[in-house]
Amino acid sequence: MVSAEMKPVAIVGAGLAGLTAAWTLRQQKIPVVLYEAGKQIAGLAGSFHDPDGFTYDFGAHFVTNRLAAALGVGAHCRDVRYYGESVLLKGRHYSYPFGLMQVPRYVLSGLASRVRKHQPRSAADWFRAQYGHALANEVAIPLTEAWSGVAASDLSPAVGDKLQGGIAQSIVHKIAAQITHRAVTNGYSHEASENPNVWHVYPKGGLGLLCQKLAADVEDVIQLETPVEAILTAENRAVAVRVQGKEQPVSAVISTAPCHVLAKLVQGTDALHPLSRFRYRPMVFVNMRFQGRGLLSDTVVWTPEKDFLFFRLTETALSMPWLAPEGKTLITVDIGCEIGDEIWIMPEETLGELCLQHLEPMIPDGRARYFGCRVLRTPIAYPVFLNDYEDDRLRLTRSTGIAGLHSIGRNGEFAHLLMEDIYWRTTQKMRHLAATLN
Repeated sequence: MVSAEMKPVAIVGAGLAGLTAAWTLRQQKIPVVLYEAGKQIAGLAGSFHDPDGFTYDFGAHFVTNRLAAALGVGAHCRDVRYYGESVLLKGRHYSYPFGLMQVPRYVLSGLASRVRKHQPRSAADWFRAQYGHALANEVAIPLTEAWSGVAASDLSPAVGDKLQGGIAQSIVHKIAAQITHRAVTNGYSHEASENPNVWHVYPKGGLGLLCQKLAADVEDVIQLETPVEAILTAENRAVAVRVQGKEQPVSAVISTAPCHVLAKLVQGTDALHPLSRFRYRPMVFVNMRFQGRGLLSDTVVWTPEKDFLFFRLTETALSMPWLAPEGKTLITVDIGCEIGDEIWIMPEETLGELCLQHLEPMIPDGRARYFGCRVLRTPIAYPVFLNDYEDDRLRLTRSTGIAGLHSIGRNGEFAHLLMEDIYWRTTQKMRHLAATLN
């Protein structure tokens, strides 16, 4: 039984994690208030539509039929019929995983790695132990360094946790996808087991539908353009938030803020000071529009060779044709960078021209097909698991160290989480919190 005098739970951020937290607590009859600094909900789970009929997502997001059903939007989603990945090496495309498995040196090196037994001390060690030196050195390590911006030898072996599916599961799920004509998930959900009955879908109108559905039941507690200025603690417990210069007493605080931001928000204790060192990789996504379709060898093409400006290309229309007008396509170019560097500040059309030059080996007539781009930038695309603060990261997975303060979501947990895992993890944590408060 919830006391009528219970102080509300304050939630910082109205993205998928924050809205899931508010919705779950509301279902448990816990009073909540959700503060969002921006003008709208959804955060990185938003979509953009241009007048020419193209839809752009803020990076790669994957929605499953299972998540859509849990949110009650399954009837408003389209099935993704196909999804495939390939790797470009020395001008030749190798499908994942079957194409790579036909390269003798990768197979022999992979088998040899199984004989060596040692505890990996870095991401580089982990990849070599899992895939063998050849595949690790030529593909996995260069790609990891491209998206993280640091040497794989400086990264924690926990980077490999996001790749739990493994080659054996990939093979089974690829076969299931061919039989069912659906893009069966593989490695996109760790909280709930994957199987051939879980496949990718896409909401009609864009990813924002998920957040809109969650927000519908909690819209009365959402306060837009209302940033939380500070999280106040007393005796190592979160007791209030400061909003618009006023202190608001709370029973708990749920934060979706990036870890280094959360460390600055908390006042009254230095417990979260170690989080201020945590780094996120900035990314630039160049959404390039072309005449025609099927310009890439597969939906996703990985480019581990350092000659390329980018490390990943995605032709979304191959999997989700409705995201581009008929007869046209959209290729998203992923470029790792740093805030304020040449790529980050480069004008859109200049960046588009630069991408065209690097795409020429794959799309020789790309310039004739190209008709503009839209560039999206985010300073916090991926958490970077540096070995330097691995112990602090592991402590965060257990607790913030402050009673009544919980950090959730991809940025808040500093974890490589995709949408379904964010939903299930947040739901579980909020139910536990509700039971505690009750």
